[in-house]
Amino acid sequence: MRIAHVITRLIVGGAQENTVSSVLGLNKKKDITIRLYSGPTNGPEGSLESDFESFSDLLHIVPRLTRPINPISDYLAYVNLIREFKKFRPDIVHTHSGKAGFIGRLAAKKAKVQKIVDSIHGPSFGAYQGQIANALFRKAEQIAATHTDHFITVANAMEKQYLKAGIGDPKSYTRIFSGFNLKPYNSDHNTMEVRNQLGISKDDFVVGKIARLFDLKGHDSLFKIAPFLIKELPNIRFLLIGDGPLKEKFKNIVKKIKCEKNFIFAGLVSPSNIPSLINSIDTLIHLSRREGLARALPQAMAASKPIVAFDYDGAGEVCLNEKTGLLVDRGDKEEVIKSILRLAKDQKLCERLGQSGRLFVQDKFTIERMVDDQYQLYKRLLSTS
Repeated sequence: MRIAHVITRLIVGGAQENTVSSVLGLNKKKDITIRLYSGPTNGPEGSLESDFESFSDLLHIVPRLTRPINPISDYLAYVNLIREFKKFRPDIVHTHSGKAGFIGRLAAKKAKVQKIVDSIHGPSFGAYQGQIANALFRKAEQIAATHTDHFITVANAMEKQYLKAGIGDPKSYTRIFSGFNLKPYNSDHNTMEVRNQLGISKDDFVVGKIARLFDLKGHDSLFKIAPFLIKELPNIRFLLIGDGPLKEKFKNIVKKIKCEKNFIFAGLVSPSNIPSLINSIDTLIHLSRREGLARALPQAMAASKPIVAFDYDGAGEVCLNEKTGLLVDRGDKEEVIKSILRLAKDQKLCERLGQSGRLFVQDKFTIERMVDDQYQLYKRLLSTS
């Protein structure tokens, strides 16, 4: 079985980590030959390309495959992928992310690849966009869907949104949770040492947020509620993990609202250091307005941390209200304030939600399960050729 995965870039992010784990896991299967085609990785978000340094022929860079829309570069990337697919002769092309998902599927069809699979890590269209952009991206997905044999979603919410837009049919969707290595989150960590390094005291109540410093990740909502939380809970600290193009803008906002002492910008963090940072917080907050299923949610749950999340996209599939976390109606910032204060004042509630969350992810979010689910899907698709 020959498999080609395609993604736009390999920045440090949930969709990219999912793809890398999938490719490396599938590469261990004796009956699979696999390659990953990616555009170049640039920018402040970091790179996962080093994960392939010990493999000679797994990662292939497609120079013209870039995130910005550019008709000339996009066409050249399309031609390059056709040439690569004809050379590699995959039985299945499996695409990820908006740009690579569109160009990769069209190229696979042109190269007469037997089966084409697309992973939907997050919606490429929606109300968060302007009306014209929303219509264009939705149309692009509808066109690419005519060349797609199966869709993998990281959350059922993605399937519902795409079906509502007339993309695919219910039988062509499979939900496969994005697996990760749970062990580091369960291991003992010197929490106080990490806190000391960050300037956080033992008595501080730490609210963590893991996300690129970018629009749509909900930092604006956090900045609006922060002064109210600080007034009620002076020892609250906000740990922002991640980097991005809006870093300086966000730092200036924090200064403007006079909350510098309560915010910590941890910057870009290696994936290997995420577990120790998560273990140093008291709760994780998720306020994104666009996200398939944020990887940070099950990561926090694996570390037995309670989560507070807006009910967007797939968040409600893991943040089960009053069971594994506190789920808040979209945009209800007052309820977010109440939820955080409630956790800060009720250690038993934190422990109960945290333990339930940990049990929830132990079965559903392993890399082994994710890889095996993909492997079984591939075999099933090829058996129906």
